Amino acid sequence: MATYTDISIERSAGVATVWMDRPEVYNAFTREMVLELNAAMRECEADDEVYVVVLSGRGKGFCAGADTTAMADWDSMTAEEYGALLWLIQQFVWRVRQMRTPTVAAVNGPAVGAGCDFALACDLRVMGTEGYLREGFVNIGLVPGDGGGWLLPRLVGESKAKEYLLTGRDIDPPAAVDMGLAVETRDDAHAGAVALAEEIRDKPATGIRLTNELIDPQQSFDDYCRIAAEHQWTCVTDPEHQEAVAAFNEKREPEFGRSYE
Repeated sequence: MATYTDISIERSAGVATVWMDRPEVYNAFTREMVLELNAAMRECEADDEVYVVVLSGRGKGFCAGADTTAMADWDSMTAEEYGALLWLIQQFVWRVRQMRTPTVAAVNGPAVGAGCDFALACDLRVMGTEGYLREGFVNIGLVPGDGGGWLLPRLVGESKAKEYLLTGRDIDPPAAVDMGLAVETRDDAHAGAVALAEEIRDKPATGIRLTNELIDPQQSFDDYCRIAAEHQWTCVTDPEHQEAVAAFNEKREPEFGRSYE
């Protein structure tokens, strides 16, 4: 396992929580933190005993975006240097989006700018009562360069997404739930996210991972049917599927023989 400075990973019973760990600045990220986040997600996905990943922030914030006091002076960068930095951030959003392992964002506090995009990249979101999502790029004269302008319209529809992308307004917990952007609001977002993760964890793992991979609104129906047939056959030959069917027929809970550390 890697050693991290600005993040940490906690594993419990098949669920890994990746914590952004700079609470003194509401988990605003540096280049080093983004590198660590990328490495952490690779580590979690490579671990067969991690069935779901929860992403959250220590303290009172989820992620307040870039820590501009700790980053290089962007005004002095060349276009190539700036593009390389932005690509590093985009790479994390891309990595979370393409993971087979399901991800749940526990939005315990402000999720602003790229921090909002980190939450949107996850498969599911649980909002804390003090949490909110804010793209906010237009407030400082920028575009949502980290993925939000692609993610939000696909999650809530183009018109609703433009309302938030063009005004920079906050998406508070009730609005997030009403739009289907979040599963629920909880006083303790992390506890809620872990409970949701445990519900997912207890399903047959191959079926969960392949279902997560299969859900792609960009693919054609022809591609969907082809990939679904391949994935379904993989599931049919999977021992956990066979145990789940046997348990259903015998009216009992399935026993998958997992040993959670």
